[in-house]
Amino acid sequence: MSTFTALVDEISRICPETIHGQVRAVIGMSLFAGGLQRAAGIGSRCRVYGRSGSVEAEAVGVQDDGLVLLPFGSWDGITAGDRVELISGGTQIFPNDSWIGTVVDALGAPISRAQGRKRLGHGRGTRSSPPKTFDRRRVGEKLSTGITCIDVFTPLCRGQRLGIFAGSGVGKSTLTAMLARNTDVDVVVIGLVGERSREAREFIQDYLGDEGMARSVIVVSTGDESPLLRRQAAWTATAVAEHFRSAGRQVLLLIDSVTRFAMAQREIGLAGGEPPTTRGYPPTVFSELPHLLERAGPGPEKEGDITGIYTVLVEGDDMNEPVADSIRGILDGHLVLDRKIAEQDRYPAINVQRSISRMLPDCHTPEEYRVMLAARRMLARYADMEDLIRVGAYQIGSDKEVDIAVRFFRQANQFLSQSRTEKISQDESFAAIYRMVLEAGADDPLADLPQ
Repeated sequence: MSTFTALVDEISRICPETIHGQVRAVIGMSLFAGGLQRAAGIGSRCRVYGRSGSVEAEAVGVQDDGLVLLPFGSWDGITAGDRVELISGGTQIFPNDSWIGTVVDALGAPISRAQGRKRLGHGRGTRSSPPKTFDRRRVGEKLSTGITCIDVFTPLCRGQRLGIFAGSGVGKSTLTAMLARNTDVDVVVIGLVGERSREAREFIQDYLGDEGMARSVIVVSTGDESPLLRRQAAWTATAVAEHFRSAGRQVLLLIDSVTRFAMAQREIGLAGGEPPTTRGYPPTVFSELPHLLERAGPGPEKEGDITGIYTVLVEGDDMNEPVADSIRGILDGHLVLDRKIAEQDRYPAINVQRSISRMLPDCHTPEEYRVMLAARRMLARYADMEDLIRVGAYQIGSDKEVDIAVRFFRQANQFLSQSRTEKISQDESFAAIYRMVLEAGADDPLADLPQ
């Protein structure tokens, strides 16, 4: 009996069982396949064989009479009656140290032929569950980013997840590249989701440069690719970061942008028959966002951490649109890039008053926190009076507090502007801000601290 069983297993290995269906209809992006609905479910992979070759697809809907499939490419050459084959297993990638310094596509394949690599170790699924709440450590110590505005006013800690909220053309890519080059981590994983082809190459060569590329893995899916691939790029980048976290590394995960991930999921949901609910977004968008974002963060004991930075492209600079509002509620803080500040040629164009790190006040020392509060209050006071000051309606000497805020702003505004190649240590940043507070004429924020 055991000999017979072994023979059956050997035959199954040589001639694996395949399950087939057929194409019933193609409408827009959706293909309806019959004969597979009892063997496959949501997320199952299929291969459709047409006149122009095969097309890989994913099931995004299940009906009584068949599956709804979306392609990883296009349905060109596919007609009714073509064969649909169920593929066993899901997408797996094989990340290892040879990936560092390379660029891969959404499925983990090297984009350049010169970047060939071997499959080392065990495969990793691109969609996994976050570590359990009480299995993972708490957020760790403060990270140095080399960017004064972040290190002083919105500090970043190991395992924290921070959002960069901005409209188009306000400096998200430049700030992302600065964080990738300067932040004190072991490995940087960058997911460019739905990026323009031209800008993807410029980001890698001009903004990131050789220094940043030397410790980075970049996952790219361009805007002309299918929504499945755009969504997959975010999953793949996160899975790569999880691999290095499991190996005990400190990882910085940068995804640009989560908004395009949400838009890809919207296209997938609508094609699968979901009803549009909030401003045209189907419900799965708002269930997929926390699943993606919660995968970053501190790891379990004896593992590393994933510090997550997610850019959010807000439509019409509306910070309260549904996707931005949902993401802001999930993350541990946010930076708001202000178009008005960018128009004044101050980069990074971070609006200090509207940006928050939920790691405060514990991540700063008592001295640092006092200096930060004093500076923030003076910037807020200046912002209150800015319009009157600019039109000349405010006269110097009318209000001592405003006078101090004006003097501080003139120095701080220039100091907070950094070129993309400039790096300033945390100690330098706090020392300079403290000096400006005193030179502006404010009370010493450290005067009553115990020595």
